[in-house]
Amino acid sequence: MNKDYEVRYAVGQNEAKAYDTEQLRDAFLADKLMQAGKIYWVYSHYERFMVGSAVPTGSPLVLDTISDLLKTEFFTARRELGIINVGGSGKVEVNGDIYQLEREEALYIGKGEHNVTFYSNDAANPAKFYLNSAPAHHAYPSKKVGKQEANVLHMGSPATCNERDINQLLINTVVDTCQLQMGLTRLKPGSIWNTMPAHQHDRRNEVYFYFDVEPEQAVCHFMGEPKQTRHLFVSNEQAVLSPPWSIHCGAGTSNYAFIWGMTGENLDYDDMDKFLASDLR
Repeated sequence: MNKDYEVRYAVGQNEAKAYDTEQLRDAFLADKLMQAGKIYWVYSHYERFMVGSAVPTGSPLVLDTISDLLKTEFFTARRELGIINVGGSGKVEVNGDIYQLEREEALYIGKGEHNVTFYSNDAANPAKFYLNSAPAHHAYPSKKVGKQEANVLHMGSPATCNERDINQLLINTVVDTCQLQMGLTRLKPGSIWNTMPAHQHDRRNEVYFYFDVEPEQAVCHFMGEPKQTRHLFVSNEQAVLSPPWSIHCGAGTSNYAFIWGMTGENLDYDDMDKFLASDLR
């Protein structure tokens, strides 16, 4: 039984205003992802969203339920699951079906798929499966989304230091989901801003997972209310839980990539409230 998890309770905007650096990091930063040989989860009380990782090395990893947390017989009894591989080649077995996932390929697993196992093709270069999960009310079919199936948006420009490719992988124009959406954004060399203008969406939460951040580099992730912003310095393979009341954007000391995952009542990707840089405080 998988017991390697932690719980993050929801924090309101008024409380967050008084937090110091350590309190902000404890509440909003997931900094223990991608542990070799483990499945690890952070259970968030924002939309009951779960963010996690599976890194199989010498042995496969079986996705077990967390009985004292989920109170279900198996993990996906009432949940859907999104997976994006950011490591070496690997595969995911779902009820006997094998899905080969290369780096930056995605897999959606629908509610009710009770046998899920993670494998690396090479233990010396293991797969690193980044996981998002949300409650589900309907069972949609599992589906792999490779790089060729993604909807790619080319955004930004070198002049504003935010030239980037947004790979929409697990969104409702590509695959049927209940409420989970995921994608991967990669910044071009010389660009550092991952999202501008900064935005928030009160109808869903979002999690940013940063990767391909070089060891001596970092990303400064901005959060908080538009007139009460806060920041977190984030290292490689760490994630920030962004509440519905918070803006989200970030700037790195070099270019990098990140995975965005969202869940909530609205599947419209463009449903967001934008704030110009001149409006932020």
